[in-house]
Amino acid sequence: MASPERFSADELRRFATELLQKAGLEADKAASVAGTLVDGDLLGHDTHGLALLAPYVKELEKGAMTKAGQPEVLSVRAAALAWDGRRLPGPWLVHQGIDALIPKARDYGSASLTIHHSHHIACLAAYLLRATQEGFMMILASSDPAVQSVAPFGGTRAVFTPNPIAAGIPTSGTPFLVDISASITTNGMSNRLHKAGRQFEEEWLIDGHGNPSRDPAVLAQDPPGTILPLGGLSAGHKGFGLAVLIEALTGGLSGFGRADPPSGWGATVFMTLYDPSAFGGKDDFLRQMDHIAASCRDNPPRPGVEQVRMPGDRGMQRRAQQLKEGVALHPTIAPMLREAAASYGLAFPAAVG
Repeated sequence: MASPERFSADELRRFATELLQKAGLEADKAASVAGTLVDGDLLGHDTHGLALLAPYVKELEKGAMTKAGQPEVLSVRAAALAWDGRRLPGPWLVHQGIDALIPKARDYGSASLTIHHSHHIACLAAYLLRATQEGFMMILASSDPAVQSVAPFGGTRAVFTPNPIAAGIPTSGTPFLVDISASITTNGMSNRLHKAGRQFEEEWLIDGHGNPSRDPAVLAQDPPGTILPLGGLSAGHKGFGLAVLIEALTGGLSGFGRADPPSGWGATVFMTLYDPSAFGGKDDFLRQMDHIAASCRDNPPRPGVEQVRMPGDRGMQRRAQQLKEGVALHPTIAPMLREAAASYGLAFPAAVG
């Protein structure tokens, strides 16, 4: 198999920023979205990085993503905020949220924000480094009330989205970057395999009649199939429970969710920053996390596993490598971006090396 094309991360950010501005997005918002998408690819989340750039541009073109302005503040308390995101770009809203929460978390130990009517927020892991570099632990969760692709455990009709949840946890070294979902796979991966005519290696879906399947095509059948909750056919009650928790954090606490009329592709968001110094103390927090890291990384690996990795280890290794050698884009991404670039008279960056 041929090696993937690699591109300068700086050039990809520049290009993505320019393309989003050409599509009408304000400069600061374009830069925030572009940086977040490239960060997703740097960490290896290539279904939720620049793969989303062309779809975002289409959302701007049809007026489904708000191009300018600020979120509406719905509620403010000492350590709690609620915003109406007004369909503004999700990555920009999340970064604005982190900016708003940092001083509150330093003052009160923790601070939380909910956002409803956000546009799509891309890769959750892309935000975690900001928090851990400031010494905070961060929890971030998202749902999309307008989309249903995951059935509750034991059911056949979709109720939830994959409902991702992420945690950034500082350590004395490489932070833990947890980015998981309440479903066994994602819509993005299902769509990618479907377009390629491929199937999952295991039965991660059910068809519309509840029969297990590896074929993502069942999601488009009538009646439609669904993605299984995390844990699959045997232990999916765990993913189901996690999905319900994320719905409470996002739709419940924000006051807008699946009980309301759908309002287009987007996100309902929950985030909290925690300052360890306000609890058991920063030094003891790091001591505990470092112990966990050592206990796991030094754990005798099972056959076929070279070494136990902590969540985020592989992503941070990829990030360092790709900053040095160039970002290896999935083969489906560059052609899509070249097409979007041509429609605005822009040149897509040349491959490096």
